[in-house]
Amino acid sequence: MKRGIQFQIPNEYGRFLGEILKPIKIADYDWFVGGEESYLVDKDSLGESLFPDRVMGMAGEELQKIIEDNQYYLIFANLKAYPTGTAIIDIETYDDYAESACQLALLVIDSCYVALYIKDAKKREEMHKHIKRLEYEALDYITDDNDVRDRLSVW
Repeated sequence: MKRGIQFQIPNEYGRFLGEILKPIKIADYDWFVGGEESYLVDKDSLGESLFPDRVMGMAGEELQKIIEDNQYYLIFANLKAYPTGTAIIDIETYDDYAESACQLALLVIDSCYVALYIKDAKKREEMHKHIKRLEYEALDYITDDNDVRDRLSVW
């Protein structure tokens, strides 16, 4: 069974979260945002933290503004989408994810490795096509058979 997709983004400054999530209606969700390690770009150097604190329940409009209106450098990122009004928890395992209300989990590890878990099969296929169009490297499905991740965390 397909769980999501994995791929690699360039290890450089950009707006990759906004590009990746373009097919998703970000504002339709409340988001868990792990206070990981990513930075705003300020005059061609690293500035303040992209997400200064671990945030439970960031509104989709706020997240969308941050990731689309700024240039940043991702090192580690942990974003999870919940239907608006749903209790937000930081799920840690795939089984927790499968049983939770969380609809999407996006993890960025070591600046370029992305794992994107999506429950809705149609959205997962749309996202696969979208990422293919963006020509990110090493695009593949995450399946029950090849998922080596034991935690839905970047640490």
